[in-house]
Amino acid sequence: MRYVVYFILAFCFWLLLTLSVKIDHLIAGAIVVLLSTIVFGGYFTSRPVKFLQIHRILWFVIYIPIFLWYMLKANVDVAYRALHPERPIKPGIVKIKTVLKTDIAKVFLANSITLTPGTMTCDIDGDYLYIHWIWIQSPELEQASKIIASRFERFLRRIFE
Repeated sequence: MRYVVYFILAFCFWLLLTLSVKIDHLIAGAIVVLLSTIVFGGYFTSRPVKFLQIHRILWFVIYIPIFLWYMLKANVDVAYRALHPERPIKPGIVKIKTVLKTDIAKVFLANSITLTPGTMTCDIDGDYLYIHWIWIQSPELEQASKIIASRFERFLRRIFE
């Protein structure tokens, strides 16, 4: 079942990338997606059927603009820090705790944090993530977790758990 779900999701992603339903694009997409399914499909997830549930897809659709909003805010913040004459940065690595339990949810959280400029996930160790932060607002575990991860976790929990 993993392979089937992986193929369906990857092919939908192919269609979104190409925005074409020409037969040669569909055949090329099917071949590429089939090869990637053979290679990576077994690593996808332990319960792939849940990714085809409508409410999870709707939560993912809701998550995309929220993620883009936080990414835009972070881009403006990093641009301000880069262009400011005094370069107001206080970088460091902080440890945060996630409430997410599945590996795929943790990976999506880590990627969401990394794709938000000013932060980068360095490591995932169980329920803890180590984040390089351009401006450490709080070195405390709970406060840093709330600032960095909680905005994404509430959506990712509904999508992946």
